[in-house]
Amino acid sequence: MTPPGVCMNIINARHKNDGYGTIANPENFLKQDFQQLKQYCLIRHVRYIDEMFPPDRNAIGSGLLSPTELYKVKWMRPSKLVANPSLVVDGFSRFDFGQGVVGDCWFLASIGALTFQDYIFEQVLPPGQSFNEDYCGLFHFRFWRFGRWLDVVIDDKLPTIDGRLIFVRSRDPNEFWPALLEKAYAKVCGSYADMNAGTPSEALVDFTGGVHMHLNLSDPPPNLWDLMIRAGNAKSLMGCGTPQGPTPENTVLPNGLVQGHAYTVTGVKEIVSSGQLVSLVRLWNPWGKGEWNGDWSDGSPLWHTVSKQERQVSLVVSHDGEFWLTLQDFCKFFSDLDICCLCPDFLDGNSTCHWTTSYYEGRWVAGTTAGGCMNNPGSFWTNPQYRVTIDKLLTQCSETQSDSNMLVSLMQKPDKRNRRLVQNLHIGFTPIPAHSGRGGGFPASFFNKNIPVAQTQTYVNAREVMELLRLQPGEYLIVPSTFNPNETASFILTILSKAETHHSPTENGADDENKRTFFRQYSDKYEEVDAEQLQMILNEKILLGDLKSGGFSIDACRSIIALLDTSITGRLNGNEFLRLWKKVVNYKEIFFRTDVSKTGTLSLSELRNAIMATGKRVSDDMLNLLALRYGASTGHITLESFISLCTSWMYLTMYT
Repeated sequence: MTPPGVCMNIINARHKNDGYGTIANPENFLKQDFQQLKQYCLIRHVRYIDEMFPPDRNAIGSGLLSPTELYKVKWMRPSKLVANPSLVVDGFSRFDFGQGVVGDCWFLASIGALTFQDYIFEQVLPPGQSFNEDYCGLFHFRFWRFGRWLDVVIDDKLPTIDGRLIFVRSRDPNEFWPALLEKAYAKVCGSYADMNAGTPSEALVDFTGGVHMHLNLSDPPPNLWDLMIRAGNAKSLMGCGTPQGPTPENTVLPNGLVQGHAYTVTGVKEIVSSGQLVSLVRLWNPWGKGEWNGDWSDGSPLWHTVSKQERQVSLVVSHDGEFWLTLQDFCKFFSDLDICCLCPDFLDGNSTCHWTTSYYEGRWVAGTTAGGCMNNPGSFWTNPQYRVTIDKLLTQCSETQSDSNMLVSLMQKPDKRNRRLVQNLHIGFTPIPAHSGRGGGFPASFFNKNIPVAQTQTYVNAREVMELLRLQPGEYLIVPSTFNPNETASFILTILSKAETHHSPTENGADDENKRTFFRQYSDKYEEVDAEQLQMILNEKILLGDLKSGGFSIDACRSIIALLDTSITGRLNGNEFLRLWKKVVNYKEIFFRTDVSKTGTLSLSELRNAIMATGKRVSDDMLNLLALRYGASTGHITLESFISLCTSWMYLTMYT
């Protein structure tokens, strides 16, 4: 029996506190527990068959194979295909496999990049799995998907026609990690057909949970080469793509490149040719064949202009899909470059700079928080708003490192499991200077008077959009939005800003100290406050002018103290009060941002949006219960009632 709404909130809060959904403790995809399933199969001496992704034509999906081909498909375990199957033979390499009939070159190009990083590879393919000891036809893989790590269980039945794998194939017929990895990702996407067409960035992020940077090669940054060198030295994963031709077909051009095709960046280096430095990029075609035949290709006479030693180190003449070309030709014939890393520290090399991360999950809701882009001045201000502070950097950091000091990523979360059914909205974000110290959301008048310092270059219907920015020190408002108003979708906003490890206390630190000083003015000799003192501070100091009714009652303040009083003194100390103050400010901002009717209270629909803005989900039944418990006779919620609701809910689910 599924736990009711309140129990599920408690469970979810506990899992989050325990790191549930992290790489160390991933969430079980479709609630399938690998260890439990394995023990079940071993005890009963059976081979596992995945009931949640059964080996049938639904797993292949529609439009990928003809009816005749579908009729011929047989799902076979590796032990039925070869005598001695292995998961990995002599290590893993980009040369282990070649693409099958599904158009997932973007995924396979990302696997090619993945094979360069052992520790990331072992995150995706957990060690200790084989076809020998404790084999029961069961394997598992791990992917980062929209904010959390998933552990994905599969059986090892693979689709074949006439005894041959129809999707990705290994060069060594005994090696099966590529085919099983592809099947696990197909399960996450909904089917093999759901993997048809995509960009390397999607899988690169899903392999790492890292930061993605997208570079347009038709208008590359002036420091592109330096950026690629640093990314290569930092062992970042890199993929790229060629422009789409006049048809969706992957047409092979006379120069050997494939139109609308994904490649892996496998190396960058400078060599001396006839006394001149030449910048070369090495690429790999996930087909496992088909190479560039221009300058610096395998058969190019230009290789005779470099030293014999360099030629022996760099040049491998083999029809393996890998080749070199100049940086100029790379920008000329390829459309984009994706770099994926765990953190953009590589932009700055070895320095005192580091990057701090802010992570938010939000939602645009038609009619309330989906205001569209700035072309809609009447509603743009209703979009979710997030603040970030850019610190001033010391000279040795700011003058010698990358100019960019903020990276913003906006990713929309799908509402459907099947990848091909997801209709991505056109999304983007706008950074605006926020010099005002006011609380709550910024109103429409603020956006009429303040000009954005940057914005997404174009609103695109992609899973993710990102921008590297250089902003002056100060406070900024980041407003994520859809292009059109009244479009409902969930999103993840990640903001990385450059800071230093040796700078003086931040503004937040100074702000905390100011709050502590304020607290001491009203606390007793033990630097604690009781319910009566807390009532006065909230009603007459912190929230003065914001309260529409009688303010916090003494009973409400006693309840708050009971929830936050970890020392069990019946009072709040300085640290407990500081935590409460920060929560009150956050809940007040959410309250005024979601009070779109500007009545000073929240209706039932506004209350749902406000609760979702705190990061929680609420069922209809629970919403009605909360409105009855905390609302007035009309069902509307005041500011103090909303703060009491959120405080009680948060701490009850945290400590239950």
